[in-house]
Amino acid sequence: MIYITGDTHSDFTKFTEEQFPIQTEMTKDDYVIICGDFGGVWTFEEESSREKEALDWLNNKNFTTLFVDGNHENFERLYRYPVKEWHGGKVHKIRDSVIHLTRGEIYDIDNKKFFTFGGARSHDIRDGILDIDEYEKIYEYRKRGACFRIRDYSWWDLELPTEEEMNNGIKNLEKANYKVDYIITHCCPTSIQTSLNPSYTKDILTDYLQEISEKCEFKKWYFGHYHDYRQVNSQFTLLYENIVPLEFYSIFE
Repeated sequence: MIYITGDTHSDFTKFTEEQFPIQTEMTKDDYVIICGDFGGVWTFEEESSREKEALDWLNNKNFTTLFVDGNHENFERLYRYPVKEWHGGKVHKIRDSVIHLTRGEIYDIDNKKFFTFGGARSHDIRDGILDIDEYEKIYEYRKRGACFRIRDYSWWDLELPTEEEMNNGIKNLEKANYKVDYIITHCCPTSIQTSLNPSYTKDILTDYLQEISEKCEFKKWYFGHYHDYRQVNSQFTLLYENIVPLEFYSIFE
């Protein structure tokens, strides 16, 4: 069994047996894939006791948790985990059964090919990014309820991909002749984002995903980031709280 869901932001209550009862029939060879903003690797230095407890709890579930990164991850720590080979692609193993699917990789899971690409531009930074030593500004911004984040503390440059990561994705898709079964991302192609809300601004990543969507042959594309549930069309599904089976059929089919 393979299930897909949206952002968790370190809140894993959707995976309790009460909210996700099918897990009693699952094994470690079954998967739940999170479409970014996992949030399980977030604290500033090493694992906090709360973070450790949450990750251990996930690791002890019947299923294996897979996730692409979003924009709200501590990339400094996430990228520090050793890179391993898993199902044909590179991963970061956070726990034995809590695994980060990295950008631009293709994985063979249950004889299905998954292309993954995490990251997104943050929408909650309209008042800017401050450095951690700008104490007076941080105090002032917090006092007036400004919408901002702090560099390398609550916001990281790596929310958007590097050129190397984008080239890696193209290289792997070329090897697969631009044919996969499923695509898992955090944000989505520019045209899909515009259909969700015309006010959303395109960026280097949404344009990159747009190029991939136009070149690649695929069955379904699942993504998160926009905190909504939307069946955009027969191929694209935006997820948030919902947990849906991989072979999910939209109202368009």
